[in-house]
Amino acid sequence: MEIFSVFGFRDIEVIRAILLHGGFRAASEATGIAQSAISRRVRHLEDRMGITLFERDGRGVRLTAAGRRLVEETEVLVAQRDRILDELTQGVMAGVVRLGVAETVTHTVLPRMLTNLRNDHPLLRFEISVDTSERMSQLLVDDALDIVILMRDLAPRGASMTPLPSVGLGWYAAPKHFNLPRPAGVDDLAALPIVSFPKASLPHRQVVELLSPGRKQAATVHGSASLATVLHLVGQGFGVGTIPHDIVAAWPHEGIEQIEVRPEARLPDLDFAICYIAERNEKIGREVAAAAVNAAHK
Repeated sequence: MEIFSVFGFRDIEVIRAILLHGGFRAASEATGIAQSAISRRVRHLEDRMGITLFERDGRGVRLTAAGRRLVEETEVLVAQRDRILDELTQGVMAGVVRLGVAETVTHTVLPRMLTNLRNDHPLLRFEISVDTSERMSQLLVDDALDIVILMRDLAPRGASMTPLPSVGLGWYAAPKHFNLPRPAGVDDLAALPIVSFPKASLPHRQVVELLSPGRKQAATVHGSASLATVLHLVGQGFGVGTIPHDIVAAWPHEGIEQIEVRPEARLPDLDFAICYIAERNEKIGREVAAAAVNAAHK
């Protein structure tokens, strides 16, 4: 049986008024509800629940044991109702936000962005997923994510988009393992094992397209969804890595240095954007976008 088919908030308010004012007549005078209507509401509630709520004594009425239990339990419901109304009517942001982010963002913009949002909106809770931009784009369309920070070129059509500052990408290696000319050219890099972003990602495809055209043997480009793994592999001499400069600055790794390359071997910047579907999440989307832009410029 549904709980609110047995009693509702109006029933609870009437019972509280009777207790607060000391009786049916006093509750009637205080609330403006006819005493007969109050008595009828209590009687009908008792009939539906199969219990007695009030006992009369010489000074008025008092709750039965069952009545006390009902009042105690429904105090939680009343408090929740009041909290929800307060949050909605005063513009307080609360609830769960399903946030998808590219891994590069988790080590740059994300920590400052979430800290700012926590300070401004302490009732928000974030469920964070780290995934490829291609997958997050589809998850946003499918309403499996509320807000995503992904590669700008992969933003789904129709989504509200706020660009973020570009993230520089460079070639890195452990010099003790690889002796490259300065500056290194495309042919020099293509002859070595490369560790890059996941195979399905746009940066991975860009690296393959840069290194492979016109060669009898395609360059060996390994993919990893973990930038921490890329750093460790490069540091151990597994290969030459394509790594965002901000990541290397945030996670200094002994023995890794940026490779000086010729202009034709330079990698394009990573352009990210915050996206959300305005029809579903415009208010929180705009708030998160503003927090991310502020965090990116600090």
